[in-house]
Amino acid sequence: MRRLRRYGTMAEEPHRMDALENEEPDIDDLGPSRSQQRRDALAVLALAEQLVALPPNRLDQIELPEDVRNEIAQVRRIKSHGARKRQLAFLAKLMRRHDDDVFASAHAAMGENQELRRQENAALQRLETLRERLLDDGDAALGEFIARYPDVDRQQLRTLVRQARMERLGNKPLRAYRELFRLLRTIADADPDD
Repeated sequence: MRRLRRYGTMAEEPHRMDALENEEPDIDDLGPSRSQQRRDALAVLALAEQLVALPPNRLDQIELPEDVRNEIAQVRRIKSHGARKRQLAFLAKLMRRHDDDVFASAHAAMGENQELRRQENAALQRLETLRERLLDDGDAALGEFIARYPDVDRQQLRTLVRQARMERLGNKPLRAYRELFRLLRTIADADPDD
């Protein structure tokens, strides 16, 4: 039997050698690096986790492919940690099969969600700081607060501040402490200047 030569020797094909030497690698043809592919896959997985965590009414407002929506419902039904993690990975894989522009509305909704959460957290921190100031600084802070919000029920506010101080000092359950926070939140929500 005669053997076929798959590749010729360099002497037989000098034009191949010249072509290889003169050819410059085209960086555009290489595609994304392996690290970039991993970062992209992790970003899709993070988006999948955020979509699963959304309440159903918020999820209904986002345009998603039907297969992705069905898979999100499937992930929500799973309670076992390991199985849920595998199903999330499958959801991310399913999402990677679609074009990036399909999830533009989801990215926009998540961005708005994060900004809204950041603003809410900042408002809650301001209220906590105000509560601590009312408890620590006493009548001076109380006077400033009443001057800023003249419609507040002064007697209720003074009572809650006094009870919260006593609870903190006596290591008792912080019922008035929490009630004071609720009152401050109600007042801040009613004020259009905040």
